[in-house]
Amino acid sequence: MTRRIPVPCGKYPQPGNRTLFEFEEKSLALFNVDGQVYAIDDSCPHQGASLWGGRLDGRVIQCGAHGLRFDLRSGCLLNSTQVKVATYPVDVVDGQAFIIISEEAAP
Repeated sequence: MTRRIPVPCGKYPQPGNRTLFEFEEKSLALFNVDGQVYAIDDSCPHQGASLWGGRLDGRVIQCGAHGLRFDLRSGCLLNSTQVKVATYPVDVVDGQAFIIISEEAAP
């Protein structure tokens, strides 16, 4: 099953910015890098720290708690495929953004 979660207008990040979007007890961090929006779980898989406020370097977010760095495209820890944060596609239709959550991606 696939769900399309609408992103409220004020939660869609402008280029170079980020927002935190919460729904159904889930927190997602949205990042707009060069016009491409990435959505990831806002919880580092190491110890659950927020990724939203971490240092962003291009398409890499660094966890503020312990410095782990994740690729926003794949969700993978840099130089590893064993540790990753969940990522979600973002689709824009007629000016409305949706986060696509598939049953396989949901925890």
